[in-house]
Amino acid sequence: MKPNFAQMSIKELRAYVLAHREDIEALEILFSRRTPDSQAIIYPSMFTEDGQPIEENIRIIEEAIAQRVQQESNHQDE
Repeated sequence: MKPNFAQMSIKELRAYVLAHREDIEALEILFSRRTPDSQAIIYPSMFTEDGQPIEENIRIIEEAIAQRVQQESNHQDE
């Protein structure tokens, strides 16, 4: 008997899909829960085509990560 995918959290569903990679239904449900492209945040490349770091872009991404960590921390404190 399959678990109820609708009741699973994203974390639980990811773990299930990793353990049951052949379960197409679970994979489709996991994909359907992703952030829509219209809401996705696209960050600039951190490196030039020849592999040189782009310091300004690295700073932008580091700030975004720090903000996300802070948001998650605040959410867990509630």
